[in-house]
Amino acid sequence: MTDGRSEMARAAAEAAARQSYGKLVAYLAARTRDVAGAEDALADAFAAALERWPKSGVPEKPEAWLLAVARRRDVDAVRRRLTGEAARGHLQLIAEEAEARMMNDELPDERLRLMFACAHPAIEASVRAPLILQTVLGFDAAAIASAFLVSPATMGQRLVRAKNRIREAGIPFRVPERAELGERLDAVLEAIYATFAEGWSDPAGTETRRRNLASEGIWLGRLVASLIPDEPETLGLLALMLFAEARRAARRSSEGDFVPLADQDTAFWDDRLIDEAEELLRRAAPRAIIGRYQLEAAVQSAHTARRLSGSTDWAAIRQLYDALMAIAGSPVVAINRAVAIAEAEGAVEGLAALDAIGDDRRLAEYQPYWAARAGLSARLGKTAEAAEAYDRAIGLERDPALRRFLQAERGKLIRN
Repeated sequence: MTDGRSEMARAAAEAAARQSYGKLVAYLAARTRDVAGAEDALADAFAAALERWPKSGVPEKPEAWLLAVARRRDVDAVRRRLTGEAARGHLQLIAEEAEARMMNDELPDERLRLMFACAHPAIEASVRAPLILQTVLGFDAAAIASAFLVSPATMGQRLVRAKNRIREAGIPFRVPERAELGERLDAVLEAIYATFAEGWSDPAGTETRRRNLASEGIWLGRLVASLIPDEPETLGLLALMLFAEARRAARRSSEGDFVPLADQDTAFWDDRLIDEAEELLRRAAPRAIIGRYQLEAAVQSAHTARRLSGSTDWAAIRQLYDALMAIAGSPVVAINRAVAIAEAEGAVEGLAALDAIGDDRRLAEYQPYWAARAGLSARLGKTAEAAEAYDRAIGLERDPALRRFLQAERGKLIRN
């Protein structure tokens, strides 16, 4: 019985962490601007839950219980640091603790305010998105470091400095006025997309660490789009994520094998999500500001049109990638543009487009570049070059299903 109650308590704590971590950190930190302190207090609260809930049972409102314990920890810390007049300004914390214990309604959701605090100009640009991922979604420094290609120690130091900066500079927790949005909105959208991409790279949803992050990224996208509905890029990002999520069920066969986009059965695509994404793009179009996320969503829209027409308009996709190259000329865009050129104009032209970016050092360890080279070389009968490129791609790929697919494609070279 004790083991059963312990398991129930642990499951309840894990569910609260998945659903409420960022909400609780945002609520705590909005009042003190001490993000690290809020995270520490919440960590103590979760530890207390794992100790007490197996004995006392899971409370009716786990979120409010965790908040009350975390607030008590904050108050105790203040008492230890301050005395006399200096402490009076913090007595409100005690009142808020009592209020949290009696709370019947849902907590106010201050995650968007926290995201904009993390994207404040006083925070170093390179750490804004990682900071949002950690504070709002609970990513650990090692996971963030892997995504941003730096060492865990370096990322940890950057995150600590950024949190200190929020506290020391008194950065406000608020949604900026339109005149202030600019770069800060870009940082928020980048972090949301990074969140979605992290979950999207786990198509089966089996990695506990990722905690269904694709869904959380979409939730955050909906939140920003609802609170800033006139910003076309917020609509474009949400549309982009919905187009991708709509194809989730078609990305793997019933045996778990990778299925390329061109071979996916459109019957498995989610028409409801696609229709919602199309409507978002229509809402963004009259704004007369075309940005990266709108263009990327338009590419996905062109791909999903195959469910109606039975074919893909590669010429239109190539034009969209031309526009993307003009405003966001990344290696990823360049590779996708080359593939679109190959489909619209021929493999010779596509391979030439890949050759044009081959000197970019970032591509040496980038699997999609080598997979694209392999496929186009194979189409042109360049078997040795294709085999070498497939070997590079296979060696760089971590997804077992995609690795098996690349190995099978390489095997066709031998048979042919």
